[in-house]
Amino acid sequence: MKKLMLLLPLFALIWACADANDKKSTKPAKKEKKVAAVDKPDGKKIFKINCVLCHGADGKLGVNGSKDLTAATISRDEAITQVTKGKGLMAAYEAILSKEEIEAVVDYAISLRK
Repeated sequence: MKKLMLLLPLFALIWACADANDKKSTKPAKKEKKVAAVDKPDGKKIFKINCVLCHGADGKLGVNGSKDLTAATISRDEAITQVTKGKGLMAAYEAILSKEEIEAVVDYAISLRK
């Protein structure tokens, strides 16, 4: 009998919560914002995660022989190849980043040029 008395309030609480969720809202449903099918990756964020350690936040750090990105003269395509395949001590990112992410980070690195 004591078990029943202890469980009864629990069942009443569950029933009350379930009943509250079943009631229809009088407010109209919020319209969801349309999201582009593919969001463009954030090159700056990717740079901060993967490149800052050697190149620095401003692209000038030069740790482990890394180049000063603000003075780089290579083309966008060459930079994409270098990030994808790596060069010297620089790791290849083809297994880490998608093609779109590599392009976004290269575009950001190019924006650091003087």
